[in-house]
Amino acid sequence: EKMKPGSLGGGGGGKPKGPMVMDSHYQILKNKFPLENTPPMAQFFGNAGREHMEKYGTTLEQFGMVAEKNHRHSANNPYSQFKTVYTLDEIMGSPKIHGPLTKLQCSPTSDGAAAAIVCSEDFVIKHGLGGQAIEITGQAMHSDASSAFDAEGNAKEGAEVMKVIGYDMAKNCAADVYTQAGIGPQDVQVIELHDCFSCNELITYEALGLCPEGQGGKLVESGNCTYGGKYVINPSGGLISKGHPLGATGVAQCAELCWQLRGECGVRQVKDAKAALQHNLGLGGCCVCTIYQKPVDWKGVPPKRKVTGALGFDAHEAQTAKL
Repeated sequence: EKMKPGSLGGGGGGKPKGPMVMDSHYQILKNKFPLENTPPMAQFFGNAGREHMEKYGTTLEQFGMVAEKNHRHSANNPYSQFKTVYTLDEIMGSPKIHGPLTKLQCSPTSDGAAAAIVCSEDFVIKHGLGGQAIEITGQAMHSDASSAFDAEGNAKEGAEVMKVIGYDMAKNCAADVYTQAGIGPQDVQVIELHDCFSCNELITYEALGLCPEGQGGKLVESGNCTYGGKYVINPSGGLISKGHPLGATGVAQCAELCWQLRGECGVRQVKDAKAALQHNLGLGGCCVCTIYQKPVDWKGVPPKRKVTGALGFDAHEAQTAKL
């Protein structure tokens, strides 16, 4: 994915020639908050954050803690677009974008690529790949829920912006994959989720069942979203700091979680990672959640390939030189 410079337009600007996929989404946004001369996507997610603050008492600092964590995590990811670690004060003091969002709480424009090999169990066994195989034990996709739109796709009066940015899509997806995998959120150790903006990460904690509704701010403030806590969320640095090259973002999340489950991530390795959860979305609207696990039948089997990509190209060359 090679992105054009500047912020995403969201399909609502300019002079469209006909109906656009985001038309009803914009109507809900306008019903709740006046449109401003700021990036459209920042208005959607920033205003969802404002709703969360009004409804649950979430603070500006709690949104900032999400970004502080992700920038800190990215310092150990060789593939990150940014590796600078910031204090919470620096996060909060960066230029304001919209609502609770400051610049360092927003994902950047990015170029990037990612790849994954998906194969059958028979293929894995035939080629002796059990030592590096990770199994998809649950996967689901949901589109926009009826909580924000009527049967014709028109905006419902009084609908929340939080619903428009995918809360119910994520909640429905998560319920499906937990059922498919036979586990719950309490059984997951590592998570890569779609933190296009800090507000979305915090709201998604609740949609994925990582904490009760309204408690996302308390979860991040407790330290249970980082190393040493209950979960490690976005060990890669997430979209905010690792980067967000749109089409490549989801597969990059997959790569990070597979490396984590193989125990190959070096200083950013999540301890005892056995189950991983991925969340990815796009407005207008689609959400996909996936659960990955290391097959217990192949525990202890050494990988067939001699080097891992988890530590970056420089590390790869160093490993190869030692062979």
